[in-house]
Formats: sequence, structure tokens, C-alpha cells
Amino acid sequence: MIMIHLDTYLKKRQMTLTQLSEEVDITIANLSILKSGKAKAIRFSTLEKLCQVLKCQPGDLISFQAEEQE
Repeated sequence: MIMIHLDTYLKKRQMTLTQLSEEVDITIANLSILKSGKAKAIRFSTLEKLCQVLKCQPGDLISFQAEEQE
């Protein structure tokens, strides 16, 4: 499972989703989908903008967690 850590970096930078939306020129709705983990894909250009504004690396925002098998 791919995990998105947008909340962590918003808190670190003391930013709201609205502020981030304005900075990266992405709708709040699209950021909410990404933040909730419901996004199916992300463009590299979007990831680049997020990293620039949040001053982080792509690997800081995205991680992989293996799902437990039954």
C-alpha cells in the first residue's frame, strides 16, 4: 500500500490545506483526495510543486507499506 504523508508536512510547515492549494496552484479537492490516500496517481509535476513548497523530498511524502497477507 502506498502511504501519503501530506498531513505530517503540513503540520511541520504550519500550513493549512488552503494555503498549500494556493501555493502549488492545485484545487483543495484534489489535495484532499491525495491527503486522504484515495488518489490513484500523482503527476511528477504535482509532486515537484509539493516538494518545493513543503521543502521536502518525494520520499518524505510517499512511502510503501506491505499489506499483511491472511
